[in-house]
Amino acid sequence: MSPDISPPSDPELPLAESKAPHAPLHGPEQRLHRGVLSITDIAAATMANIGPAMSFFFGFGFLAITAGVASPLTILAAGIAIAFLGNTLAEFSRAQPSTGGFITFIGKSFGPTSAVSTALIAGAGYMIAMASVIVISGGFFSIILQHYFQVDVPWGIFTAIFAAGAVFMMIRGVALSTKIAGFFFAFEMVVLVVVSVAALIKHGGHLSIAPFNPANIKDGFTGLAQGFPLAIYLFIGWENSAALAEETDNPRRNVPRAVFASVAIMVVSYVVFAYATVSGFGDNVTALGNATIPFITVAQGVLGAAAFFAYLAGMTSTLGALIAGTNSQARLVFNAGREGLLPAWIGKVHAERKTPMNAIMLFVGISLVIILGWAISNLVGGKAMDPVNFFAESSTMGTILVLLVYLFANLALPFYYRKYRPGEFSSVRHGVLPILGAIAIVVPLYYLAKPGQPAPYSWYPYIALAILIIAVFYSISLVRKDPGLADRVGSIVADE
Repeated sequence: MSPDISPPSDPELPLAESKAPHAPLHGPEQRLHRGVLSITDIAAATMANIGPAMSFFFGFGFLAITAGVASPLTILAAGIAIAFLGNTLAEFSRAQPSTGGFITFIGKSFGPTSAVSTALIAGAGYMIAMASVIVISGGFFSIILQHYFQVDVPWGIFTAIFAAGAVFMMIRGVALSTKIAGFFFAFEMVVLVVVSVAALIKHGGHLSIAPFNPANIKDGFTGLAQGFPLAIYLFIGWENSAALAEETDNPRRNVPRAVFASVAIMVVSYVVFAYATVSGFGDNVTALGNATIPFITVAQGVLGAAAFFAYLAGMTSTLGALIAGTNSQARLVFNAGREGLLPAWIGKVHAERKTPMNAIMLFVGISLVIILGWAISNLVGGKAMDPVNFFAESSTMGTILVLLVYLFANLALPFYYRKYRPGEFSSVRHGVLPILGAIAIVVPLYYLAKPGQPAPYSWYPYIALAILIIAVFYSISLVRKDPGLADRVGSIVADE
């Protein structure tokens, strides 16, 4: 049963906020285009942000090598962990839907220093992760041209074109860009399902329950834990809908529903895709891991020339993730600027289209700078940057920072409800489930940060720690200079 979301009995106490007066905002004109998105729109955008074809194409091979034949079970375990996180996001969004998402929720729970720190950590994590999507959009298109037409065009050209096109669509309007991302998602899902069903039919004679037997997880619990971060990565973007709250009709109801619907659909889909892929390779994980893109290999085996559609699904998936991901993640940065956690110019909206134009351009611009810096470091090392390798490297670094935000959000939920809505506190929803969610995040964080990994992965824990320290010191300095910042954190509620 959904919780009661009626206002507290004290008429002077705004919903889910303290009695501190709201600080002046940058003006009503800085509100986004409210109520233009439906639950279907935000759920489709969330799943487009996840990018199942893109994520599965470039992530499942590594997962299968790590977890073994029973890699579908690892995905199922990751899906359950994401559901715990989904509970946290849903409970926050029911109480105080905000374009700021986790930034607002953590800031309201722990104060302005945590809000600014989260804004910087989340912004950095999402920008680094989005850099991987931007690169792979151009890189995968180059792979398609080379495979089908033997045309060798530098992937950087296509990356720049796709990034510019995505920015143009996002600035045009959230309804238009969200529908385009949703269309791309629908196409990729149809292709993924068709290929999976065809593979299961073709290999029906030797299908088995081996991929669902825990005994087949490579190295037992160790293999499960090591594969867990890779499986979690498949779901990154599940939180997309929260940042679209202000533009969503009835966000207190629709954002939580979109979160759970998206996670459920993706868990079932990924398990089916994984089972079809493992079965397509005859449970031979070594052969699966040696394939450049295992799912494409399966598609070629069951569809022949029609496997072109699998390539096309990978392409639409990267573009859908680029649009949907930047749309939502740039809004987190926008809201931080609008509330004064970041420079005010970031919190400006397009006067006519009501889109966060400055935040979108900043978000993509910094991602491109990250790509350029990565490319230069590769050239200094005497090699050209490979887009597939960059995708793995950049997405891993970004994921570490994003997981930190997930961890803080789970820890924040009990404090938030005890502080602002004690009468609605549930020991299960606001106590047990967020604690389980926090524990679930600690596992992939440990395996992503543990010593002994090859470079550049061995550097990432230190880079993440440096970003965390810089963010905290900057936040402390900003809060001292601007005591009113505490009142502005979470001051803009999506449906008020």
